[in-house]
Amino acid sequence: MKVGFISLGCSKNLVDTEMMIGLFKDKNFEIVNNAEEANIIIINTCGFIESAKEEAINTILEMAEYKKKNCKFLIVTGCLIERYKNELIKEMPEVDLFIKFSEYESFWKQIEKLIKNKTQKEKLIENKKEVQKQNKNNLDFLNRTITTGPNYAYIRIAEGCNNFCTFCAIPYIRGRFTSRKEEDILNEVKSLVKKGIREFIIIAQDTTKYGVDLYGEPKLAELLHKISKIKGVEWIRFLYSYPESITNELIQEIKTNSKICKYLDIPMQHISDNILKKMNRKTTKKSTKELITKLRKEIPEIIIRSTLMVGFPGETEKDFEELYEFVKWAKFDKLGCFTYSKEEGTGAALMKNQVHPSTKKARYNKIMCMQQEISKDNLKKFIGKEFKVLIEDAIVTDNNELYFVGRTYMDVPEIDGYIYLKGEAEINTFVNCKVTDISKYDLVGEII
Repeated sequence: MKVGFISLGCSKNLVDTEMMIGLFKDKNFEIVNNAEEANIIIINTCGFIESAKEEAINTILEMAEYKKKNCKFLIVTGCLIERYKNELIKEMPEVDLFIKFSEYESFWKQIEKLIKNKTQKEKLIENKKEVQKQNKNNLDFLNRTITTGPNYAYIRIAEGCNNFCTFCAIPYIRGRFTSRKEEDILNEVKSLVKKGIREFIIIAQDTTKYGVDLYGEPKLAELLHKISKIKGVEWIRFLYSYPESITNELIQEIKTNSKICKYLDIPMQHISDNILKKMNRKTTKKSTKELITKLRKEIPEIIIRSTLMVGFPGETEKDFEELYEFVKWAKFDKLGCFTYSKEEGTGAALMKNQVHPSTKKARYNKIMCMQQEISKDNLKKFIGKEFKVLIEDAIVTDNNELYFVGRTYMDVPEIDGYIYLKGEAEINTFVNCKVTDISKYDLVGEII
């Protein structure tokens, strides 16, 4: 049978999808990218905010159309199913199997039962190779099929969250914060290095809490240091760092370790103490501004990315103006913003003074318009500077000019911008370059 996968949502979800692909390959199924060819279509969903839920439902309905052709089985997994499985079973009979995130331990048993029951006398394709590894019927980090190309991979170091922000459903979907054992993570990195991966992006719902549950204290700095010692690792970056957990030890590790990209992704959400308290965030305006000041003093080349939310229940015009002035002061190198989404089961959904959708949209536009100008000014300061670049592609312009496309330490794949370079290079190699110009959110330069 041929199997096609669709992975929605964040990079943490993508890791689950990669493990699913690895498991199906291990069972001798053929993986295809074209839904028209697939006998089995598996959709790994996100259920974080309203727009993600809408995308998931639309994708399920779109893929259900292929059951009129080659598709025999439509299977839906992930966070949306964790929250709404019973409702979806009633509303979406087109789907043959729903698997909740919390049911992944029996993932293959459910798949096998579905196919055997549906095909009756048809035999499930058996894996004839001897695979010497444990849990061969379960999702396995060491048996992932990397879908992000030959250069980088995501490493999920923990699952779940203990923060219980009042706007977020993640703790109810993914459970409490649970760190993976250090040795398991290091073994995963070593196995991927052997496959040629050189950039590792460390992820969790809250990376800076890594190790607290297992070892009684934060161990992210120590983990990053050990990963950097693995031969073949070129770049390390980590995302989703809560500001209250960024320790002096972690700052020093970023500062002194040449393999760690000087890049911090800090989801701050807001700056008004009034709103932060309602969100159940553990920071204040004062501590946040002190952290930004300290980071830029300790690591002058640091790139700071953040995510903000507008339109949280009870956000007054004064609260928003405080946030607006903070963005103007912080001059973030990278900034994402989203409007509050009312999620059932969360504390904020029950709060009074819900903000009108048009007000949310206007506040979002105001923040992002200002950030466009900030980003442009930030990029200008890189003109004339030299950077190490990972070349990932090449394009030819309408004027028949060849440019190599790459990323610097300042650019997370599929989130941030690129650098376009003239000169001689090979794809999937590192080069040095000099920045000569900017173009919207990207840099332009020459290979040295």
